[in-house]
Amino acid sequence: MSIPIPKTIKKTQITTAQAVTANRLSDGAVVYLTDQNTWSAEIDDCQIVNDQGVAENFLSLTQELSGGLSGGDQVVGTYLFKVQLDGGRALPLSRREIIRTTGPSISFGATAAPKQPQI
Repeated sequence: MSIPIPKTIKKTQITTAQAVTANRLSDGAVVYLTDQNTWSAEIDDCQIVNDQGVAENFLSLTQELSGGLSGGDQVVGTYLFKVQLDGGRALPLSRREIIRTTGPSISFGATAAPKQPQI
């Protein structure tokens, strides 16, 4: 038997600081929306928002303008990600964003070792 929850009790939503990220179309670099409405490859430059409504408005703006915020520097794949402030620095909370801020987790390109077949 379930206990009915009174209508006067509402679920509280715990909000986390968020920022907007994307990939620069010209070279695939990870970029972050700054408080000057430009894109920066440095997470320390990202604009941090604590209000979910404001964060979603920023995301909508970046998707509508399709990267025109930084003088025509086109971006793709804009989305919000959660951050934590630590000593004035934005630290990503998800494993994906940690990897995106630190670079690839495997070697690639000319320095990558060729894959050896398994026998």
